[in-house]
Amino acid sequence: MKKIFITDYFEECVIEKEILGNNVEVICLNQKDEEKFPDEIKEADGLLVWHSEVTEKTFKKLKRCKAVVRYGVGYDNIDIKSANRLGIDFANNPGYVTDEVADTACGMILTFIRKIYLYNNKCQFFKKGWQENIPKENIIDNTRRSNEHKLGIIGAGRIGSAVAMRMKAFKIKIGFFDPNVHSDHEKTLGADRYDNLDDLIKNSTVISINADLNNETRGMINESFINKLTNHTILVNTARGAIVDKLDTLYEGIKKGKLSGVGLDVLPEEPPSENERLIKAWKDKKNPISDKILINPHSSFYSSKSIAEMRIKATENIARSIKGLKLKNIVKTN
Repeated sequence: MKKIFITDYFEECVIEKEILGNNVEVICLNQKDEEKFPDEIKEADGLLVWHSEVTEKTFKKLKRCKAVVRYGVGYDNIDIKSANRLGIDFANNPGYVTDEVADTACGMILTFIRKIYLYNNKCQFFKKGWQENIPKENIIDNTRRSNEHKLGIIGAGRIGSAVAMRMKAFKIKIGFFDPNVHSDHEKTLGADRYDNLDDLIKNSTVISINADLNNETRGMINESFINKLTNHTILVNTARGAIVDKLDTLYEGIKKGKLSGVGLDVLPEEPPSENERLIKAWKDKKNPISDKILINPHSSFYSSKSIAEMRIKATENIARSIKGLKLKNIVKTN
């Protein structure tokens, strides 16, 4: 009987068992720490992985395994080179969260453009008056109409493109930087293509990060990047936390007035350290910086339908390997 192991997160495997059938045994390890994988994992014919880091150490044990499929889109927790060297194919699971993540990015952008979060926080503590306090909240960074903003998207794949199409409805000018999309993608989006980050930065009042995490994007948002921004730029990251080198970079960007709003669904470290200055400011409602920070617990992927679709698509893909078929969405390293 073939065996498929689910490394982590799920304590039950009803969906996976239903798809794989009675001739495949599905084992839920519910173990994120690779060091604690049981010896029986060597019997795996395939792995379904979510958050666990899987390195050469585990791949060397997998003498029967032909395929590893990650439930999610990113794959920085998988040592793909080692897997491929040992004859194991790896695939990710794109597409299932396009709408959810794009909606979250757009929601954060609009919240900052219209200062919805700031007004919500401030008006709770008005000592007197009501609407007449609005001008006081706009002295330094005045609210602009949506069509005065320019949105720069870093990464114009499925999600980045979905963000662009949504935000066009608000009459925001759209531009993007992505050297990996085809040459006429700007025509499809009705957007400006920038050939480098510097051009995107100087032409954007809002920046949305929707790129994969790789050697080029890791730590891309650093002090140099922030210093090139025009004052009062809005920055939203719903992609991968490590694209930002450290939270201090964003904190300093807010302090210097380079950033007027920071929306994060992902963080360099999850959960974040309580010692981070950005986190301390975010939690301190008396700190004016708090009104400029929105943080979600890596939740943009989630809806009742997306979580089911994620499991179904990943399992259907691993089932292809069991049947001797080629995986969909295979990821190779250079």
